[in-house]
Amino acid sequence: MTNEVSVMDADEVRRALTRIAHEIVERNKGAKNVVLVGILRRGAPLAARLATLIGRIENADSGANPVPFGDLDIALYRDDYGLRQAPARTTHLQEDITGKTVVLVDDVLFTGRSVRAAITALLEYGRPAAVQLAVLVDRGHRELPIRADFVGKNLPTSFTERVNVQLSEMDGGDDAVTITKGNSSEAQSND
Repeated sequence: MTNEVSVMDADEVRRALTRIAHEIVERNKGAKNVVLVGILRRGAPLAARLATLIGRIENADSGANPVPFGDLDIALYRDDYGLRQAPARTTHLQEDITGKTVVLVDDVLFTGRSVRAAITALLEYGRPAAVQLAVLVDRGHRELPIRADFVGKNLPTSFTERVNVQLSEMDGGDDAVTITKGNSSEAQSND
């Protein structure tokens, strides 16, 4: 038996990303030394959206994107690589991250293992001055001492639930749903 409950619609996703963009600019006193890096898969389009939103905040008249963004493949850095057998993709970064504030972007934060893998992968490309984390949904249940700096929605969940984020770039629309399944081992693998 599967039960789906909508937890964010398209407007809520848009508002959450707008708020996160403002928080990134405020915390970093602008966006001059910020680089956004989306964790593949769904973190990549979120990073691109945040770059556009920050561009509007910082440069409302010109519409220019002052924030470089890219995507990061973490498949080879995961501690469960042998279990997932995910195909390796390619990392794309627009500029050197050394000395910059890198904001890692992901859709769902769960155990923290994906973020740990992302930090390890990121260090292959340079030495950032700081690494911050922005997530659309934080569902709790951390297994590692990792906390998001910017959160769209805190969503307490059980281990029998899964949070699925859908984005227009990949799925045709924006939303987030919780899915509860009878078998908890099927439901909990978000991260």
